[in-house]
Amino acid sequence: MVKRFDVSALPVDHESAVLAGRVSIKGDPRPVIVRAGRVFDVSTQVDTISDLLDLGDPADASGRDICGVSELTVGGGDYALLSPIDLQCVKACGVTFAVSAIERVIEERARGNAEHAADIRANLEDRVGSGIRNVTPGTDSAAELKAALIDADMWSQYLEVAIGPDAEVFTKAPVLSTVGWGAAVGIRSDSSWNNPEPEVVLAVNASGKPVGAMLGNDVNLRDFEGRSALLLGKAKDNNAACALGPFIRLFGGDFGMDDVRSAELDLQVEGLDGYRLEGRSSMKEISRDPLELVRQTLSEHHYPDGFVLMLGTLFAPVQDRNEPGRGFTHNVGDTVHIHSARLGTLTNDVVHSCDAPAWEFGIREFYRSIRQRHAVATA
Repeated sequence: MVKRFDVSALPVDHESAVLAGRVSIKGDPRPVIVRAGRVFDVSTQVDTISDLLDLGDPADASGRDICGVSELTVGGGDYALLSPIDLQCVKACGVTFAVSAIERVIEERARGNAEHAADIRANLEDRVGSGIRNVTPGTDSAAELKAALIDADMWSQYLEVAIGPDAEVFTKAPVLSTVGWGAAVGIRSDSSWNNPEPEVVLAVNASGKPVGAMLGNDVNLRDFEGRSALLLGKAKDNNAACALGPFIRLFGGDFGMDDVRSAELDLQVEGLDGYRLEGRSSMKEISRDPLELVRQTLSEHHYPDGFVLMLGTLFAPVQDRNEPGRGFTHNVGDTVHIHSARLGTLTNDVVHSCDAPAWEFGIREFYRSIRQRHAVATA
């Protein structure tokens, strides 16, 4: 079903912002810049969003005015909005907030069984919650807390990355597999305990420099990951399980990394059954600075097409849904809204991954479309 892009999803100050993204123009995905409500096709200057972010100042890119942002559609049409990235690796950091660390311990101890989670959660928060919240990862005080937890037989691999020197960094999704605003977001049909993860996502160019930010939903299967950390790949990487958007807000003017550090994210989940969940994640409470997470992601590796980095979330839903004591899990048909004032709103409906549109437009098809575009331009 084709639907219109909702302009209320733009940042509150979008008239003064420069946004980057991708639009499928009659089936050809092209990089675009959005300024003051107008969409400019910059594909005569750069072939990809990856190329765009490598420019000296991406916000200065110019191109053909193709439409107003209110004319964009999702699911088809002449100007169809896509996920705002293309060739970038999709990386993610986990357990970057203390409360999130506690939830990972709960998953591990409950072995994916939601019925045992409430009692474990209360016990852990009483014993170590405040200590974890106040410690800085990698410091002497963190090492002392680790020793105390080991003595109390409370240590966990999740707490290691929460307070130890090394952050958790993993690959969330393959290149070109992410979905954008308005698209279906997928959960595995064999998962009975899962949730959205509202996050700020950095766009990092090929030289390792963050050049913008967007919103993301790092959909997670808590039952899979709770059974074993070695199931992280299955818990995270599934068809349509990573949503980004609605656009990348480019750094410059009055928007920069300090705005990422202070961002407040609001989450709403609305079910077809009338269920409503609200949550919040504050980047002010992140345990590691975003630039430190970028540094650790770069490590000794090189990302020649750049990468995007999901920074983790404070949000961990415990509100009961289908049965008392079983906590929150998605139902098919849920609508997820993730909002931050200066990044906009990312909205997606939840389906089973097997029912989401098949991911068929991969790297080969992407480059076929670019070759065809150049052939038409030179004909």
